[in-house]
Amino acid sequence: MLEIEIKVRVSTIEEIKKRIITIGGEHSETVVEEDQYYNAPHRDFAITDEASRVRSAGGKIILTYKGPKNTLLGSKIREECNVQVNDAEIFDTILKNLGFRPVAHVRKLREYYGYQDFSIALDKVDQLGEFVEIELITENDVENAAKRVDELAEKLGVVGERISISYLELLLSKH
Repeated sequence: MLEIEIKVRVSTIEEIKKRIITIGGEHSETVVEEDQYYNAPHRDFAITDEASRVRSAGGKIILTYKGPKNTLLGSKIREECNVQVNDAEIFDTILKNLGFRPVAHVRKLREYYGYQDFSIALDKVDQLGEFVEIELITENDVENAAKRVDELAEKLGVVGERISISYLELLLSKH
């Protein structure tokens, strides 16, 4: 699966939230997401542009691998694989015993919205501010998906510089 996504820093998410509801978007959940990122023992993810994280949110724990980023029409495109795990602490121990090392912790309040086949996230990220992410998942129609993401962003008034780096990279660049 390929994730087609844009991320834009906004001064406030409240106007975007109203527009999502106005066009027929539906709120699905609001959760605090705690993301622990790891680096691999056999290669440096900062160099290879990959990511490995364990996310705890809403009682679920998800291990995610993200492949290197590409861009198309201003959208970020990357492979993403997810699997649910039962216990974050035990999994942390497993990763550390395999040589993975914790890199950083990212915490955010995320409001999820659905609109058609889009996923929209309104994020308040500790130490970074407020952001809007618009995402589509596709098997192979990357160009059309990127155009559709652009169209929805315009419709919602999500304007400004598109951020192609992750919250992890933003946080690490601050320190």
